[in-house]
Amino acid sequence: MNPTTFIELSKILFITLITTGIIKLLKQPEIIGYILSGIIAGPVFLNIINSTETLATFSQIGIALLLFFVGLNLNPKTIKEVGKISLITGIGQVVFTSGVGFLILKLLGFNTITSIYVAIALSFSSTIVIMKLITDKRELDSLYARISIGFLIVQDFIAIFILLIISSLGNKISLGYMLLETVLKGLAGIVLLFLLSIYVLPKITKVIAKSQEFLLLFSITWCFLVATLFHYLNFSIEVGALLAGMALSMSPYHFEISSRMKPLRDFFLVLFFIVLGSQMTFSNILNYFWIIIGLSLFVLIGNPIIVMVLMGLLGYTKRTSFLAGLTVAQISEFSMILVTMGASAGHLSQEIISVVTTIGLITFAGSTYMILYSNKLYSLLSKYLTIFERKGKKIDEHKYHKDEDYEIILFGYNRIGFDILEALKKIRKKFLIIDFNPETIIKLSKQGYNCRYGDANDSVLLDELKFEKVKMVISTIPVLDTNLLIITKVREANPKAIIAVVSHQIEEAKKLYEAGATYVIMPHFLGGKHFAHLIEKNKINRTQFLKERRAQLRDLKRRLELGHRHPKHDDR
Repeated sequence: MNPTTFIELSKILFITLITTGIIKLLKQPEIIGYILSGIIAGPVFLNIINSTETLATFSQIGIALLLFFVGLNLNPKTIKEVGKISLITGIGQVVFTSGVGFLILKLLGFNTITSIYVAIALSFSSTIVIMKLITDKRELDSLYARISIGFLIVQDFIAIFILLIISSLGNKISLGYMLLETVLKGLAGIVLLFLLSIYVLPKITKVIAKSQEFLLLFSITWCFLVATLFHYLNFSIEVGALLAGMALSMSPYHFEISSRMKPLRDFFLVLFFIVLGSQMTFSNILNYFWIIIGLSLFVLIGNPIIVMVLMGLLGYTKRTSFLAGLTVAQISEFSMILVTMGASAGHLSQEIISVVTTIGLITFAGSTYMILYSNKLYSLLSKYLTIFERKGKKIDEHKYHKDEDYEIILFGYNRIGFDILEALKKIRKKFLIIDFNPETIIKLSKQGYNCRYGDANDSVLLDELKFEKVKMVISTIPVLDTNLLIITKVREANPKAIIAVVSHQIEEAKKLYEAGATYVIMPHFLGGKHFAHLIEKNKINRTQFLKERRAQLRDLKRRLELGHRHPKHDDR
């Protein structure tokens, strides 16, 4: 590498480090920091990017690796698992946004080709950003999260098909012979990859997987070879990389490949967004100011509304519909790749890329705060959201208990809740279990327990519960804000109730005690205490420890049968 390029890259990365650090403090996605870094390093401000060809190559590798990574996690079998609601909302939202968006853009004076590109770009939502936000909120097992991930997967499949078509159109748009040729070549390539993924790749990866380094080398080589093959078939390299990932998605080692590829993907992807930011032109973008604001509001408000309408018609509660709707209030990485490909094919101007990128920045920022503070937003808007809810019984109510007074209410049946439930059965008190995982509630109801589906963050649900007569409230949810809300609601209705909550942090435990918790369960410290007790009890008697071992193995086997898993980052 030319030393000048290396020095230039070091400066760019330093700017990116500082900018993204500030963005993280504002609780925003890193993508915003990358794009802003490109703007700062680009010709508009510092103008330190001179090795445009080298960075453009890195950028293209970043797109290819991103799409390869997306393909790895798009096993075709998953389309069967997302369910009716995910298919309807996924397809419905894309059709609505692209259709209405096209009409709006035509009314604003854009030509047909530009209107098609931008309208489609506005219809996709970011799987990566949403997965990150939902994971950070520890809500992956909730109903709304499952539905959201489902319709995002549907959108990804739609995006694949659109990218496949666009990548083969070259410098002219034709819906006749070119479309037929595209479909035939694409189908032939996909069938070939499908056959390889079933009969050849599993055997190869089984041998290669013995060495993690060799598995990584094979995966990168496979990505580049398939991308090159599709390039020679007049498709884009990006589409080839995506299909290469899908071919490996059915391999039993696709998780290992994903984890190995992630750091490489992230580095080149950073450069893609930096280059994208550096290419933004602001000379004429002020002419599009109100258009950008209008289209951003269309994505931030219009997309959630269509999801709420569809889910309401299908019989879901307004809360589930609202939370799922917020996850589509931004555009996707696919959106930016789409307009970048459109510009490369000569269909779009650089100004349009700047417009879509700016909409991306606005919607990424807006939707992030909307999702982070979704429960507070719901409390404020709840009474106005009734129009999106059908009357009568709701699909997602899952209420399996009588409306009576309970002595104990348990929020969260998980690893800790499992042991607590065993104790509650022994003391023979009337108790109610509340959990936000619908599958858990259905299983518990079949076992004869009084339970209901619900989220402890839902103030409407907490107001419905009869805390006045309750003797004890237990929360196994290790989220400070959630536990503070529960403590507040219980103490307002019943100052004498015993309140036990979970925390993993000493400072948070102190806040919970100050708020009125009777006891704070701290699993990490309790684990150490338990083993210390075993040492005092058994001393260094190997026979006694082997008895403890057998007892723990029986317990672990039972937990595995119940679907318990080890927590990641202190999830619920």
